[in-house]
Amino acid sequence: MTPDKLSLLRLTEMKRRGEKIVMVTAYDAPSARLADAQGIDLLLVGDSAAMVVMGHESTVPVTLDEMVMLTAAVARGSRRALVVGDLPFGSYQPSDEVAVSSAVRMVKDGGADLVKLEGSERRLSRVRAIVDAGIPVMGHIGLTPQSATKLGGYRPQGQTAGSASDLFDAALALEAAGCSALVLEAVPAVVAARITAALGVPVIGIGAGASCDGQVLVWHDLLGLTGDRVPRFVQRYADLAGEISRALGAYASDVRAGAYPQEKHTYPMSDDERRQFEALVGNK
Repeated sequence: MTPDKLSLLRLTEMKRRGEKIVMVTAYDAPSARLADAQGIDLLLVGDSAAMVVMGHESTVPVTLDEMVMLTAAVARGSRRALVVGDLPFGSYQPSDEVAVSSAVRMVKDGGADLVKLEGSERRLSRVRAIVDAGIPVMGHIGLTPQSATKLGGYRPQGQTAGSASDLFDAALALEAAGCSALVLEAVPAVVAARITAALGVPVIGIGAGASCDGQVLVWHDLLGLTGDRVPRFVQRYADLAGEISRALGAYASDVRAGAYPQEKHTYPMSDDERRQFEALVGNK
């Protein structure tokens, strides 16, 4: 651990002082280095990689092996930020033992500082087991993409009094089970505000309003690398898809026109060595 590495205690202090926490997803070392250099607090190696990196239609297909590989890459690129390894679908649902084994791999092989898992009441024993193994856990409630089909699709949650109350109770239960932080996704801002105020651990929102202790966005969404259809809570801060398209088009045009590479892009060889080379291959 480097001297300036963030700690969970520091995140809790930030919540207490009203300092906003910044989290972004990352899936490789270059992205981690760029985010780390800008003072991003948390790097979430999200199972969203299944969709934005691997081209799947949902987060479900990504495997634990793939998530460990991506997390290790991000960990190698991070110095200050805490790295959160997302436990993918199937890696913790079967039993407490499977959950602990998956979490251990994420930390030992992936270099994660803490792990994240989705769900509420049925996940409490998983949280306790992982925490008992000495691994910090970040909970995730509201819209939970791994169970989107059960929730009726990628839809906001907690929009009725009853469902909002259930989310509130689930948040308290996850904290009591040992979660060090919580992600709230796609819930009404008023509900998120009450949950944030009630919890002693940091609450990171995504589509949950400004009252949360921090915010998270998907790398590809905020940089404009995804298509036009993005959730309403996404703020795009760049149009990298347009810039990349222009660069690739210019490169292809230069290659086809013979404008690239130029002499300045090649490596020299002395006249003497060139003559010797020609002599060596001349009769072959």
